[in-house]
Amino acid sequence: MQSKISMLLACLACSVLTGKAQENHGKITAVKVEESEGRMPAIRLINNADGSCTFEEGYIPTLKHASTTTFWSSNKTEDWEKNAHPAPRRQYVVTLKGKIRFKVSDGSTFVIKPGVILLAEDLKGKGHSWEMVHTKTWERLYIPITEGADDLFVAKLDD
Repeated sequence: MQSKISMLLACLACSVLTGKAQENHGKITAVKVEESEGRMPAIRLINNADGSCTFEEGYIPTLKHASTTTFWSSNKTEDWEKNAHPAPRRQYVVTLKGKIRFKVSDGSTFVIKPGVILLAEDLKGKGHSWEMVHTKTWERLYIPITEGADDLFVAKLDD
């Protein structure tokens, strides 16, 4: 199973995006994600000390084996999912089709597209909300991370 997931993530590396837009407090800022062999762009949702949700940009190294045991796909959404909620578990969310704008506690937003991995680790508090942008469907894989395992996320260093 792990080799299938690793192969899937490696295949997705072929579609790495060279850039994305990030909107913060109503302002849109261009954020360049350098295309680099051996890494896939990722955004991690995390909790602040007070339980509020924030995010950080970074990457997941390719061809490293993540500690997982299962995954499932979804193309359906329920209304409760669009309202603010914490992640139900530590998990990778791999978008196959669609463009999704996520919003965190302070009002900051970011956009996930195919080729950018979402790492959901905001397990408490109000969490995050999301909405589809110029699309009617969101096709994705949920890949839970084994309890206590490394998430492989490497935070982007501020330039």
